[in-house]
Amino acid sequence: MASSKKMIKYLVIAGIVALLVTGFINGAIGSSIFGKERFLEKPHIALPPQPVFPQSVRDHHLGYSDEHSYESVTKHQDDSHGKSDGHGDVHDSSDHKGHDDYGQDSKDGHADEGHHSTPLGLMDFAITNTMISSWFATIVIVLLFVLGARKKALIPGRFQSLIEIMFEGVLGFASSVLGNDMARKVFPVVATIFFFVLFNAWLALLPFYQFLGFVNESGTIEAHFIRPAGTDLNMPLALGLISFVLVEYWGIKSHGLGYFKKFFAFGKILRGKPSGIIDVFVGLLELISELVRIVSFTFRLFGNMTAGEILVVMVTFLVPFIATQFVFGLELLVGLIQSIIFAGLTLVFISVATSHEEH
Repeated sequence: MASSKKMIKYLVIAGIVALLVTGFINGAIGSSIFGKERFLEKPHIALPPQPVFPQSVRDHHLGYSDEHSYESVTKHQDDSHGKSDGHGDVHDSSDHKGHDDYGQDSKDGHADEGHHSTPLGLMDFAITNTMISSWFATIVIVLLFVLGARKKALIPGRFQSLIEIMFEGVLGFASSVLGNDMARKVFPVVATIFFFVLFNAWLALLPFYQFLGFVNESGTIEAHFIRPAGTDLNMPLALGLISFVLVEYWGIKSHGLGYFKKFFAFGKILRGKPSGIIDVFVGLLELISELVRIVSFTFRLFGNMTAGEILVVMVTFLVPFIATQFVFGLELLVGLIQSIIFAGLTLVFISVATSHEEH
């Protein structure tokens, strides 16, 4: 029995080593060294969210609108063969050949230049791949907790125990910062932020995030159907605004309108005391630091999630197969840390806002 376990262990190690060597040889690094054809195409990271539906918006975003698409050029060639082009000129077979060359050049030029993207206009509406990712994470979270709490038992099973551990962990963390009473009041919003950031980061490691998308004629994915919501600047910004509003709400609720005295400390100035200039200056710094939190919340989460996606894609391109799994382990840790930081800073700022004392 012991010898068979040892044999299995050696086989697993040998398989991992074989995959590492195979990945290195077939990856971008090995292909350059040994002069082989690359196993994967050069990756492309689109930082702005890409529209998925409707199709007309997606095509325009990718540069496939009617006036630029290869298909429309080809159609124009067929229709204009032996006919007027709208300017009084008639195309013969030589002209048609020239247009064929132009169409081929356009296609090759498009392939050479890579992906083209047109940002969405201010009034344009589209369902983006990051929106689909956030909806997917929301559905998973709701199903997880609804199913976990559906059949509550005094002696919980494994699934219920897992849900209770997750809830008690976040509640205990909040209680350690705010105390039991205040922690229970802010728990719904803080827990939602924590689990939303965590599940968005972890679900993004599923394989279909990278391999499900819309392909062009050469089989290259030009727009992913689903992409981590954290890599869209809008999602971290929305969470940052929610955190900011939550902090200010509890600050006002705890101190009333007197909460704003720490930002607009004009009392001594109005009483003619020169030392009031210092209070005004400190209040201005407080106001700036309060607003800067939105920026720091946004770019901390956006930067870490985007860097993680780029790291996964690039390691897969350089050394495919097993090497990427080590990066996945790192990204699991990063996702957990980012969710703790986002929720933890929100709790700390609430604690500062509710315990503020005028000096």
